[in-house]
Amino acid sequence: MATLMVQTDAGGVLGAVAPLALAAAAGTALVVDLEEGGPSYPGEGSLASLVNEGPRLTDLRPERPGVAVLRNGGVDPTRAGEVISALAAGWPNVVMRAPAGFDGRLHPVVPVIPLLPHGLTPASPRRAVYQQMGWDEKAPGPGITIPTPPRSTVAALLAGRIPMRRKWIRSWWQVWELPWE
Repeated sequence: MATLMVQTDAGGVLGAVAPLALAAAAGTALVVDLEEGGPSYPGEGSLASLVNEGPRLTDLRPERPGVAVLRNGGVDPTRAGEVISALAAGWPNVVMRAPAGFDGRLHPVVPVIPLLPHGLTPASPRRAVYQQMGWDEKAPGPGITIPTPPRSTVAALLAGRIPMRRKWIRSWWQVWELPWE
């Protein structure tokens, strides 16, 4: 079982889709959004409802292979520690979407940085995932460079579907293989 925290200071589409891609690369995983004002991902459940009502047995483990997503629903992540621990104990892989600046000392943090044109991307002092954005830039620091995603793949993930074309998602598998401590 692995738990990784994805942090994208740039936010936007990359901040919403990177955790979904990482989860999809794992095969069976749960995405938990820790940002109170995070995206309204498709689905019925939310972290807020699990914190307020308590998780059911069906919440604590996958019903079938695939990706499940818990949008935040307006709860402070500091109130969700017990629920997150229970989810991490039952799911084979958990990807937490953390807001910029969130203290991720309890879980390995995977910084995701968009590669901007003309060398505008700041170098990260530690390992990061550098996401190509269409300009074929070199990463300014240590880590993994992920190719530019197809629009159809991004659209499918944000709509709650696993896309037909999975090459970009497969490129995220290498993130699971590295130490992020």
